[in-house]
Amino acid sequence: MARDHTPYVELERSAWADLADDVPQPLSEDDITRLRGLGEELDIEEVRQVYLPLTELISLRVRAATELWRATEQFLREPQPQRTPFVIGIAGSVAVGKSTTARLLRELLSHSADHPRVQLVTTDGFLWPNAELERRGLLDRKGFPESYDRKSLLRFVVDVKSGVESVHAPVYSHLTYDRTEDSVVVDRPDIVIVEGLNVLAPAKDRGDGSPGLAVSDYFDFSVYVDASSKDIRRWYVERFLTLRRTAFADPASYFHRYSALTDVEAVERAQQLWDSINWPNLRENIQTTRGRADLVLRKDPDHSVKWIRFRKM
Repeated sequence: MARDHTPYVELERSAWADLADDVPQPLSEDDITRLRGLGEELDIEEVRQVYLPLTELISLRVRAATELWRATEQFLREPQPQRTPFVIGIAGSVAVGKSTTARLLRELLSHSADHPRVQLVTTDGFLWPNAELERRGLLDRKGFPESYDRKSLLRFVVDVKSGVESVHAPVYSHLTYDRTEDSVVVDRPDIVIVEGLNVLAPAKDRGDGSPGLAVSDYFDFSVYVDASSKDIRRWYVERFLTLRRTAFADPASYFHRYSALTDVEAVERAQQLWDSINWPNLRENIQTTRGRADLVLRKDPDHSVKWIRFRKM
């Protein structure tokens, strides 16, 4: 029997765009070019129709959280510490465009007078260093849940939501394919965006069998960037070919050896990497967390968002 009710609201792109039809566009074409990821077709119309409504929805949630904090302060009849940052998680596959979504939301949200201080942290910095991954036999499983220092990532998010004034997050270099000695300081912003493959993963059981905590337990809102796996595979291969001509050409690049591949060899190598590493990770660990997101952006083959689904309140 067909279900008449679901816990979600699902809107086609045109209906979604109408929700922010009168919202001014704060970004220029140059801004969008700067924020756009490799191989993506993001333009000013996509921002207006998809990401401005999303920004408005998130801003509504931020204002509601502030009102709830004030009401709680009244209820407890004593002043409470400054409200902790509103934390947004952004998940999705390699090459699906989640990093662009995160950067774009950071820019758009920071134009609000209600929450101008927005910081972005990527979970790449919480990957174990390559030497440790090699010691654990996990270098070929980079991006899988076990390749992250999950305790440090959880501690970081807990500290942010505990109101710690200065929280440090490690930094990752895509050039050297490893963690660096640097760190980024999160100093009580209004909003923190945490972007990564596995940020919506459920908690692991503790050693005694009791349930643990998940990073997403401390999110106030979460987004999953979705697309057909067939399309993501094609985008991954196209991105690999672009990187072969650009970033991989740098002798300092960890993947410099790929810059000498022919077109045919590069396509074969990219497909092999996708099929042996990225597809199993997507199928087993990332895609399974889609239902945990508050909102899903579903993309068409040309990278444009086709529909949006979000959980009812």
